[in-house]
Order: sequence, then structure tokens, then C-alpha cells
Amino acid sequence: MKFAKVALKRYWGIAALLVFWQVGVTWSGLNSIVLPPPTAVVADIVSNPTIYVENSVYTLELALVGLLLGTVFGTAMAVGAWSSRVLRGMFLPLALFLSSIPVVAIIPVIARLLGYNILTVGAVVVIISFFPAFIFTSTGLKAAPAGSGDLFKVLGAGRWSRFAALALPSSVPSWMTGLRIAAPPAVLAAMLGEYLIGKDGLGYLFRSAAADFNVERALGVSVLATIVSVLSFGAARAAEEIVSERFR
Repeated sequence: MKFAKVALKRYWGIAALLVFWQVGVTWSGLNSIVLPPPTAVVADIVSNPTIYVENSVYTLELALVGLLLGTVFGTAMAVGAWSSRVLRGMFLPLALFLSSIPVVAIIPVIARLLGYNILTVGAVVVIISFFPAFIFTSTGLKAAPAGSGDLFKVLGAGRWSRFAALALPSSVPSWMTGLRIAAPPAVLAAMLGEYLIGKDGLGYLFRSAAADFNVERALGVSVLATIVSVLSFGAARAAEEIVSERFR
């Protein structure tokens, strides 16, 4: 009972929207092919759990792998930019260029190079994920307490000794923030790639449902995609709080 009260206080807006949706569709008499009621969407999810779960897991796994690879690449580029002015001048414009290109525009180019398969979808997720890691890690590497860098120099510490003992620990909270911010877009990027060229996953399931005018299934996929994105954000946020607490 207490949990229900807390949930209602936090998510009353969503509850009100669902009620308005249900009542509006019922009173207006809209055909389900135009807009089905939320009860029909929930009924489709409950009646076909295997389809939804399998495709959700597929999309989540793809997003997770792409997120991790993108984070690794972004972190490596940030470390390179920290270590060399030449690399910083090379990586920063490249990162800004890649992040400014619309994903829909770059997918055909990647598909030409890697093929119309899961590799292209994964590459899209990597491109979406690496920019937050690059920016936040770069910021974190410069977040050491004022004067600490000079102290290390006075003590005779080399550049990489300062990196391992000072810059790297200082960057961990920012690095985790970048991971949290990149998590939901990674799921959406995976879905977009699946929608355009995939053969599995929530994006492909949405495309198939839309082509068959199965609006209940399409909206059900949208609901599951939202849930997966929120869960990924929540998991990344929980990890951020745990890790950042140890490095403060």
C-alpha cells in the first residue's frame, strides 16, 4: 500500500495520461487501427510475452555492447587528448564532427562499409556512445584539485605517474556521468539501426508491426523501449552513485 502511494505521487502524471487516453478513445469511438486504448496495448504485451522479451533482450544486449565499446573508444581518445596537444587538436574536431552528423544520414555510409547486418547497427551505437565518454572523461582528467598538479611536479612525478595517481582517479566521477548520459541514447540508437536494416530486436519488431497496421504491437514496442531506456538509465545512475562515492 505504501509503495502504491509513493508510486502514485511520483508518476501521477503518467497515470492521468493513461486514464485520459483510455477515456478519450472509448468516448470518441476511434477505430483501433487509428489509436487503440492502453488496455489493448497491455493485453497484447501480456498475451505475447515471448516476442517482447526476446526482442527486448536482443536490443538491450546490442545496446550494452555498443555502449561499452563506445565508452572505451571515447575514453581512449580522451586520454590521448590529455597526453598530447597534437592528438587533442586531432580528436576534438573529429568527435564534434561525428556527433553532429544525423544518425539517419550516417547509417547508409556505414552499411556500405560493413554490410546491412548487426555490425552496422553496433557501429551506430558505438558512434552515439563515444562522444559523452570523450567529453566527460576529458573534463574529468582536468578536474584534479587546484595545485595538485604542481605538487606532483615538485615531487618529481612524471607525466604518466601524474596520470595514474592524480588525473585518472579525478576523472572517474565524470566518466560515470558520461556513461549514465549515454545509456538511454544507446538503446534508442540500437532500435533505430534495427528499424532501418535489422532483422531482430525492438526496432525490427516495431517496423514489422507498423507494416502490418498492428498498432497495438507497435505501441507495445514503444512502451517496452521506454522501459528498457529508463532501466538502463537507472542502472547507470546506481553504478555512478556507488563508484563516485568511492572516488570523492
